[in-house]
Amino acid sequence: MRKKVHHIEYRNESKEELLPDFSPDFPYISSCTELDQCLEGIIPWHWHKEVELFYMESGSLEYYTPGGVLVFPAGSGGLINSNVLHMTKIHEKGRPVAQLLHIFDPSLVGGRQGSRIEQKYVAPIVTSSQLEAIPLSPDVPEHGPVLEALRRSFQISDSEYAYEIRLRSALSAIWSDLLALAEPMLREKTGHDKANDQIKAMMIYIHEHFSEKLPVARIAASAYISERECYRIFHDCLHTTPAEYLRSYRLQTACHLLAESQESLTFIAHACGLGNSSNFGKIFKEQMDCTPSEYRRKWQDHDMHGQE
Repeated sequence: MRKKVHHIEYRNESKEELLPDFSPDFPYISSCTELDQCLEGIIPWHWHKEVELFYMESGSLEYYTPGGVLVFPAGSGGLINSNVLHMTKIHEKGRPVAQLLHIFDPSLVGGRQGSRIEQKYVAPIVTSSQLEAIPLSPDVPEHGPVLEALRRSFQISDSEYAYEIRLRSALSAIWSDLLALAEPMLREKTGHDKANDQIKAMMIYIHEHFSEKLPVARIAASAYISERECYRIFHDCLHTTPAEYLRSYRLQTACHLLAESQESLTFIAHACGLGNSSNFGKIFKEQMDCTPSEYRRKWQDHDMHGQE
C-alpha cells in the first residue's frame, strides 16, 4: 500500500529519516509525497541508508544535495543514493506536486552481504561517494525505457499474487539499467569525503541541542574541527551557514508543533530555542510572512478539511 507523506520524522539516535512501516523481513516502503501539502512545500535536509527511487507523477521538484541542485519535472525520475544528504522543494509554488517513491534497503536487490550480485551490481553504486544521484529525463532517449519501467513498477499492487517477487524483479531490472547509465560517473574514482561525516555529525548535534544557546564554537567542536572549517563545510555541503541552518531547523520544529499540537506559543518558543513568545512572533513573522497563530489556523484548518 502506498503511504501518503506530508512531512518527515527523524530517528532519535542518528537523526536519519525515520521510515514508518519499514519491515526488516522485506525492507521496502512505497510512498507518495505531496509536496504542495507539506509545510512550506519543503522536505528538510535529511539522509537514510535506504536508496530512494522516484518518479514525478505531477508538478516539478528541486532536489538539493551537497553537489548542487537538480530539477525534476513531471515524467522524469531518478535515484538518490544511500546516505546522501538531500532536501526537496517545490519548483513552482501553487501547483500540485506528486512524487511516487520506492524506498528500500539495497539488500532487497543484492541479497545477503557479500553475495555475487551484491558485489558486482549493488556495491558499485551504494559505495560510490561521488554518485549522489542518477537523474532520468524523458528528453534523453536512453532514459525513456527506464522511466517507463519505473512508472509501471508503481502499478504493482500488494494485493496481487507473489507481489514481493514481482516487485523485487521490477526493481532489480531497473537497478541493472541504472548501473549501466552510471558507468561513466563510477569511473571517476574519488576518496572518502570526510566533510560528509562532519556535516552529519554537526547536524545531529544541532538536532539534539537546538533548544539551547548554541554558538558556532560548540557546533564545530561536535565534529572536532575549527569554526572556520565549520563555516566552510556548511557552505559547501548545505549552501548555508551554521547559524542559518540552526534558525531554519528551529523554525521547522516550531512549524511542526504549531500544525500538529495545541501547545502554547510560549511553550513552543522556549522548546525551539526562539526566546520568549514576543521574540518568537517577531522572528516567525519575518521568516514566514505570517504570525504563529495565523500559521496554526491555516495548517490545522488544512488538516481538518483536507485543503487550504
